[in-house]
Amino acid sequence: MRTPAFFAALAGIALAATPAAATVQNAPGRTVVEVAVGNSDFSTLVTAVKAADLATTLSGKGPFTVFAPTNAAFAKLPAGTVETLVKPENKATLTSVLTYHVVPGRVNAAQLTKLIKDGGGTATLTTVQGGTLKASLMGDRIMLTDAKGGAAHVVTANVNASNGVIHTIDTVVMP
Repeated sequence: MRTPAFFAALAGIALAATPAAATVQNAPGRTVVEVAVGNSDFSTLVTAVKAADLATTLSGKGPFTVFAPTNAAFAKLPAGTVETLVKPENKATLTSVLTYHVVPGRVNAAQLTKLIKDGGGTATLTTVQGGTLKASLMGDRIMLTDAKGGAAHVVTANVNASNGVIHTIDTVVMP
């Protein structure tokens, strides 16, 4: 079993930038953290997970549904936001933001689409953080609306991991 130090070491590696729509491969033998560490488009997310000490939790049994923001999604935040959040004194806030991107259980895109349709066009997802995300359809794309009214779109769905599923999103959602 890999330790948090392993993930921390990988998070420190300089990674090349990739397009906003991440190319992520199914990895049924790897955890959601290992999938993120293995994809350069999640280097900011990996750094944040490390700073919040969530690597061990998200490497656990789960299952988890992770709405994973790409590096481009983090780049949309106001200048200095990520640098401020990863400071030790802001760990509680960072943890809140990151766990707001995680829903307990394994919810694939087909299940989520069904929940949206069964809900009359909207599904309410309760996050690990305790807040809610509203899921809806915008054409054939799944859209998430956060507590502040911000919207994110799923750009890559159904990346399977051993302990859950990852849906890549184009914007960081905020509690």
